[in-house]
Amino acid sequence: MRFLLRRLALYLIAAWAALTLDFLIPRLAPGDAAQALIARSQGQLEPEALEALRVTLGESDAPIHSQYLAFLGRTLTGDLGTSAAYYPAPVSTVIATGLVWTLVLAGAAVVISFVVGSLLGALAAWRRGGWLDAVLPPVLALVGAFPYFWLAMLLLYGLGHHLGWFPLRHAYGDAIAPGWSASFLASVVRHAILPATTIVVATLGGWMLTMRNSMIAVLREDHVALALAKGLPPRQVMLRYAARTALLPSLASFGMALGFVLSGALLTEIVFSYPGLGLLLLQAVRNQDFPLMQGLFLTITLAVLAANLLVDLASAWLDPRVRDGARRSR
Repeated sequence: MRFLLRRLALYLIAAWAALTLDFLIPRLAPGDAAQALIARSQGQLEPEALEALRVTLGESDAPIHSQYLAFLGRTLTGDLGTSAAYYPAPVSTVIATGLVWTLVLAGAAVVISFVVGSLLGALAAWRRGGWLDAVLPPVLALVGAFPYFWLAMLLLYGLGHHLGWFPLRHAYGDAIAPGWSASFLASVVRHAILPATTIVVATLGGWMLTMRNSMIAVLREDHVALALAKGLPPRQVMLRYAARTALLPSLASFGMALGFVLSGALLTEIVFSYPGLGLLLLQAVRNQDFPLMQGLFLTITLAVLAANLLVDLASAWLDPRVRDGARRSR
């Protein structure tokens, strides 16, 4: 319990620091969200109306400490302000819409890549020197070296444009009404295949190599040799004794990757015009939408912290030495 409380306190401090930076950084950038909104609409407002719009968008001429306290109060109550790019929609509503699509696409893709890559790495290390160990690591490492957007455009042109097997853009068909119907869900899955495949192919090699190298080191340890000497089934030794320990270094990276899923695979979403958080972030920067940028940065940061907290708990569960080290440090 003390281990959990100490980690939780650390992440709460990190969350407060993220909130403070989230407040300061947009205010150091040049520009004004209200002026940008008026410029896009090619209109003019009276000074009183412009000031009211600035207040609505979170702009203020009050002292910085007063703005900071007001910002903390609004954020802790879930009020992230009003989006300038999607005015008059609240930032929380805009983020919630993009969050669903990002979780559907990048969340599923990262989990699939992690699970499949870790299993392939464990098999490659267990059968070291075989064809799986000789062929897959260099091929996947080569493919993973290419940028996301290059792989995305290659798949988009080859499988989408040239062969016509998959849709080219958006999250579902324009003629289909959103809902829980079978046709809508089938359209969502079909539209997600190409962008999800891009993320899986680009990241699979990294997970496999990390797991393979860690697994090779674990296979030399005494507890694995003892398990084999006892005559336990090879599959049980590989998964329960070797892979479970070898998975620990990958968990930390998985926590970061899972947290950054909420930033969206930015370039992938742009190539496929997928309406996730990555595309929202690009539009917020283009439109100088400071409230939306703040909300997105805060969502991404808190997601990374939450994912790492879960990884710490999983590491303590998988490896008792983590808990023992925490007890000895007291």
